[in-house]
Amino acid sequence: MRPARGVRGVLASRAARGGSAAQGARAVPGVRDVPSVRGVRGVRVWPAFPVLAVVLLSGCGIRATEVPTDFGPAPSLVPCSLSGVSSPSAPDLGARTAAEVPVQVFLLCASQLVTVDRAVRVPDGAAEAARRVLVAQGLLDELARTPSTSETAAGYTTDVRGGTSVRGPGPGDPKDTLRLSTSPAGLSSYALAQIVCTFSDSAAAEGDGSVVLGGPESGPLRRYTCTPEVRSRPGAQVPPSSGVDGG
Repeated sequence: MRPARGVRGVLASRAARGGSAAQGARAVPGVRDVPSVRGVRGVRVWPAFPVLAVVLLSGCGIRATEVPTDFGPAPSLVPCSLSGVSSPSAPDLGARTAAEVPVQVFLLCASQLVTVDRAVRVPDGAAEAARRVLVAQGLLDELARTPSTSETAAGYTTDVRGGTSVRGPGPGDPKDTLRLSTSPAGLSSYALAQIVCTFSDSAAAEGDGSVVLGGPESGPLRRYTCTPEVRSRPGAQVPPSSGVDGG
C-alpha cells in the first residue's frame, strides 16, 4: 500500500506513531493554529461553519440587516380623512365675519355619509323664520358645491345638483316646513339622504333630528328622519318619513 500524501498523510502517519492529530497539524508548515473548543475525550471541534457562513455572505455582497424590506410608499391620504390637510372649503374660524355661521354638511365617501365643515352667510338681525330659510339655502349651496381638491383626493363626492332652492312654509303649512324647488320624491336616494341629514342636524330644523320637506307650490309634506342606517347606507336606505297635515 502506498503511503498517504499531503497534510492528511502526515497527520495519519503521526497518529500511527502515537502523536495526536493536533500535533500533526501544528507541525505542518502553513497551517495556522485555529482556536477550537475541546470536546469529549480531548477531541477538538473546529468552528468551521460560522467562519464559512461569514465568508459566503461577504463573498455574495449580502449585508446582515434587521430593517424590513420597503415594498413601496404608503398611501398619501387616508380615505375619508382630512386630518392635517388644509382645505379651502373649511375656512379658518378666526377669519369668518360676524355674518358667517359655522355648519356641517353631509357628503358621500366610501358609500357613507360623512360630515364636512362649512360656513354659511346669514345677515345680522334676521328674524327666526327668515334665518332658518337662509341657513337651509346656504346648506343646499354647500351640498351642491364641487368638493375641494383635498376632499376629492380623500374620496368625497356629492349627489346634490346645483340650482336647487328652498323656501319657507306656504299657507296652511307647519311653521317648520321647508319646500324645495324639486320634489323630494324626484331626488336620488343619495341626494335625499344628504339633504335630510344635513337639514335635520342644523339650525334649519327644530333640532329633534327630523325635518319637514315638501316640493314646490302646495304639494304633500312629509317629515323625514336621519337615522344611523341612512348615514351608513344612503344608497340603499331611504330616510324614513311620515305624512304631515297641511300643504
